[in-house]
Amino acid sequence: MDTTNSNANLPDSWDSIEDPGPGEDSSISTQFKKLNVNATPFVPNVFAPAFVPASAKPPQTQVSEEATSTLESVRDEKHENDTQMNTENTDINTATQEQTTHAQETTDEPMEEEEEEVPLETKAKPKKKPEVLPEEEEDTREHVNIIFIGHVDAGKSTIGGHVMYLTGQVDKRTLEKYEREAKEKNRETWYLSWALDTNQEERDKGKTVEVGRAAFDTAKKHFTLLDAPGHKSFVPNMISGAAQADLGVLVISARKGEFETGFERGGQTREHAMLAKTAGVKHLVVLVNKMDDQTVEWSEERYEEIKVKLTPFLKKVGFNPKTDIMYMPCSGLTGANIKESLDPKVCPWYSGKPFLTYIDELPSLGRSVDGPVRIPVADKYREMGTIILGKVESGRINKGQSLILMPNKVNVEILTVIYDDEEMNNAKAGDNVKLRLKGVEEEDVSPGFVLCSPDSLCHTVRTFDAQVVILEHKSIICAGYKAVLHIHNVVEEVSFVALIGLIDKKTGKKVPERPRFIKQDQVAIARLQTSGVICIEKFADFQQMGRFTLRDEGKTIGIGKVLKLVGQ
Repeated sequence: MDTTNSNANLPDSWDSIEDPGPGEDSSISTQFKKLNVNATPFVPNVFAPAFVPASAKPPQTQVSEEATSTLESVRDEKHENDTQMNTENTDINTATQEQTTHAQETTDEPMEEEEEEVPLETKAKPKKKPEVLPEEEEDTREHVNIIFIGHVDAGKSTIGGHVMYLTGQVDKRTLEKYEREAKEKNRETWYLSWALDTNQEERDKGKTVEVGRAAFDTAKKHFTLLDAPGHKSFVPNMISGAAQADLGVLVISARKGEFETGFERGGQTREHAMLAKTAGVKHLVVLVNKMDDQTVEWSEERYEEIKVKLTPFLKKVGFNPKTDIMYMPCSGLTGANIKESLDPKVCPWYSGKPFLTYIDELPSLGRSVDGPVRIPVADKYREMGTIILGKVESGRINKGQSLILMPNKVNVEILTVIYDDEEMNNAKAGDNVKLRLKGVEEEDVSPGFVLCSPDSLCHTVRTFDAQVVILEHKSIICAGYKAVLHIHNVVEEVSFVALIGLIDKKTGKKVPERPRFIKQDQVAIARLQTSGVICIEKFADFQQMGRFTLRDEGKTIGIGKVLKLVGQ
């Protein structure tokens, strides 16, 4: 090529050449008309073999059957696309529309394809729903929280462990392992309780310290089992467990001397029954345990003696003997009358239902599922985020729902709902759940805080008027007296600001004179003030957050209910 001639044709400056106006250069316009805007788009062949020089090429190359089949399918699809586009080109060329409109149509076609691809992704999501449906079907079974209470060494954990074994929650091999370990420590009769007492300290001493948690199923109900400690030093733990319970099981030891020790003043049989009623337990099953003991041997006289002594006290606490109390003889160690009925040869005088059958056939509990969300926090810890434990007292919660944590008014989001160590999508009133929260740190949460619906917050006050029943107190109580308040999961110091009046037990009316002091067995209306702000409600509005217990010097001195909230 001659470079001198080509350079000679170039102008000295491009500015000297006039710019032809639009449409003046007919050659350019004709060239644009000749462009095939409807040409098939270029589709690269991703399955094409890599280029290999002839010198480096192996003597024989084998292509896999999968690659050849996919390559043939791609070629077939390309051939179909080519034929389809050719037919479209003939139709478009015969039309009398302008070429620019054709260009817009071709540019719009990929957009339509993209818009059609979006619903395909959304349609693939409902495929996950069948995996959630079985969990929701299981939730149709009624959930009941049952707590085992009673004096220390009455056999609460042993009965609970045997219930777990009989309902299939603990296998036989695990129990045999516990039995071998218990024999090594000369504690052969403790092995059943180890199904609930998982702490090494509890196993060594044979005493439950914290409220044990487990779950078991019957034909009609799903139970969450709460095993309360019986020792007087751990009564605060028992109160927090009773606040989450619906059904109470009072375990009595029929062994000579043990029932008398637990029922006398200072025994935990009295205190536990009273605290359970105050915490909201409406129905009580009294299991007379250790009936197979050598000092009892399924004696009907011993069984009736316990009933005669215990019934008046339970009636005084507030249980109706005809509708709220059910007595049953049993043996926690052998499992007699827990799942199977008693053998007439062993116990001919009792023909009632066994324990598991009776609690399965109890009438359903009325719950406020449609009310505002109320979840008092029972405990908290850190594990992949902030996790709180509590019972859904009212309402319904879902995964991803936004709630407000009172009294600090912190907005939180539910990341995970865990029920019986299984992740769920929702939970309703009556469920004991673990919630993983977003938006709050573990150190900023305390037991007694309440998760509420954003549109219906609970009340937070320090001062309130309450009706108080003094159960056991040696001296008189005046204004300025201080005690420890237990209301749902709140444990707070409280002081009597003023004594407003007394209530006559016989008539139930208020005595006109204002008292200077109150004493044991009196019912009074007093103004109480806590050291910090707490979440409470009036008893008439929401019973679960409106009843409380007063304790002093390790003893329960009184119970009460909130009548009026006094603003700041």
